[in-house]
Amino acid sequence: MRTALLMVTLVAAVSFAACSKKEESTTTITPPATTPSTSTTVVTTPPADSGAAASAAMSAGTAATAAADAASSANTAATAAATAASK
Repeated sequence: MRTALLMVTLVAAVSFAACSKKEESTTTITPPATTPSTSTTVVTTPPADSGAAASAAMSAGTAATAAADAASSANTAATAAATAASK
C-alpha cells in the first residue's frame, strides 16, 4: 500500500513537472561586424535571337490551342456521360 502511494505520488509529480509552463529564454542579436557594400553591380544579358523568340511564341500558341481543344472535348465527353447516366 505504501509503495503504491509512493509510485502514484511520483507519477503525479513527474506529470505536473512535464506540463508546467516553461520559461522563455531571451536571445540577443548582435549586428554584423562588417558594413554592407554600397556599390551595386548590374548584369545585363544580350537580347535573344528574334527568330527563336518568334518560333517559341508560335509553339506556345499552338500548345494553347491544343489545350483548349482538349478541354472542349473533355467537356463534351463529360456532358455526354452525364446525359447517359441520367437516363
